[in-house]
Amino acid sequence: MRESVEQRHRRILRVVRDRESVRIGELAAELGVSVETARRDVAALADVGRVRRLHGSVTWPTAPLNARDARLARRSAPRAPSGLVLGMVVPVSDYYFRAVIQGARQAAADAGARLLVAITDYSADRDLQHIATLLDAGVDGLLLAPSWTVGGPTEEEAARFAEPAVPAVLVERRIPVGVPGAHLDRVVSDHAGGAALAVRHLAELGHRRVALLARHTHTRPAVRAGYLSAVRALGLPDDDLSPPPTGPYGHPDDVGRERLLALVASGEVRAGLVHTDIDAVNLLQWLTAHGVRVPEDFALVCHNDEMAALADVPLTSVSPATFAVGEAAVRLLVRRLEDPYAAHSAVAWLPRLVIRDSCGAGHPTA
Repeated sequence: MRESVEQRHRRILRVVRDRESVRIGELAAELGVSVETARRDVAALADVGRVRRLHGSVTWPTAPLNARDARLARRSAPRAPSGLVLGMVVPVSDYYFRAVIQGARQAAADAGARLLVAITDYSADRDLQHIATLLDAGVDGLLLAPSWTVGGPTEEEAARFAEPAVPAVLVERRIPVGVPGAHLDRVVSDHAGGAALAVRHLAELGHRRVALLARHTHTRPAVRAGYLSAVRALGLPDDDLSPPPTGPYGHPDDVGRERLLALVASGEVRAGLVHTDIDAVNLLQWLTAHGVRVPEDFALVCHNDEMAALADVPLTSVSPATFAVGEAAVRLLVRRLEDPYAAHSAVAWLPRLVIRDSCGAGHPTA
């Protein structure tokens, strides 16, 4: 059977992950494809941050960024009109941040700039290492999503980013008012607004109680805030069933599920918002195994829209404007480079609600 592009990409990722760095020619030989095919595949993976392409070689995105290779990448890149080179430091290149990176790359290309992406895998040490290397490579500005804890940066952590050596824009991160660096330009998704949108939609369908099950991520505090704001405004009870976090990035566990199942069985709760969409897909399967039908017995909305449409019952979702976040971050950074004294900006993109089968609202719209 002929190998698909996706299968070949998975093989490339395995090779690069195991070896951290490999020449394009060596990769082509190992895969049994032409150098041109390998180069095209690597370019596609690099465009979404899955690998890093540098001067005839490909490296794993979390590998230490080599300053010499970064400088060569800058010099060897076709010079676009602006001549700008921007650096982007993000925790991961998949799931939520994939579209953020794509939006940033598109906006950089539109601005005639080149974008170098570095992945930290949620390591604060790598944050600083990658920033130092990108600065050494001569980038003109930085897009930063630091690996702070879910609760946000301490004053000491924020201070490390407060006075960057080049103009910088925070991406999906906030520094609290009164803490060093709070003035920095930033672009975020309005996750609180999205959660409130979901609760209001379920209330409009007639539900007077809406449960919340939320994974412990950087997004959870905003989702919780939006959920609370909506239930209070609508006069609904607080049915947050999210278990206490058991680790830095814990997820809804069987305790929350069992509590939800009891409430559904009693008829007290017949709707819920779940963060993330992966957890919602898993919850859907679990509810089905326990005889609960979605949406007949339980209306389900998820926060995030990466996997929602692929569920057995396509999930209504809060869909963050991730591509727009990346685009806007680059535009803010280019604006700051062109006018260092421009007023600082805080941009929040409101997610949209994508109606599918799982909430029982009728015909799906996506």
